[in-house]
Amino acid sequence: MRGELVTGTHRDPPPQRYKICVRGRLGETIRSAFPTLQIRTRGNDTVLTGVLADQAALYGVLAEFEALGVELIEVRRLPPHRPDERPGRMPHSPA
Repeated sequence: MRGELVTGTHRDPPPQRYKICVRGRLGETIRSAFPTLQIRTRGNDTVLTGVLADQAALYGVLAEFEALGVELIEVRRLPPHRPDERPGRMPHSPA
């Protein structure tokens, strides 16, 4: 029917967890540009992890890196949190 709004036919994908690695150690000013992400240094590089609402949010973070002159090393989508996992913490991997 013309003009009738159809609902329930499109489902937005759920938010996804990401791990983003960038070259160098980020200073406090650049870190403050990513308040929703956890930030850790790994050697001379920095790893940011967190949940992003959708692909547009991911592209926004990547565009911010580009605008700040931060070199991107890797972007990886992570599996969703397990029910027994505390939000905001990465699971430990065996050494």
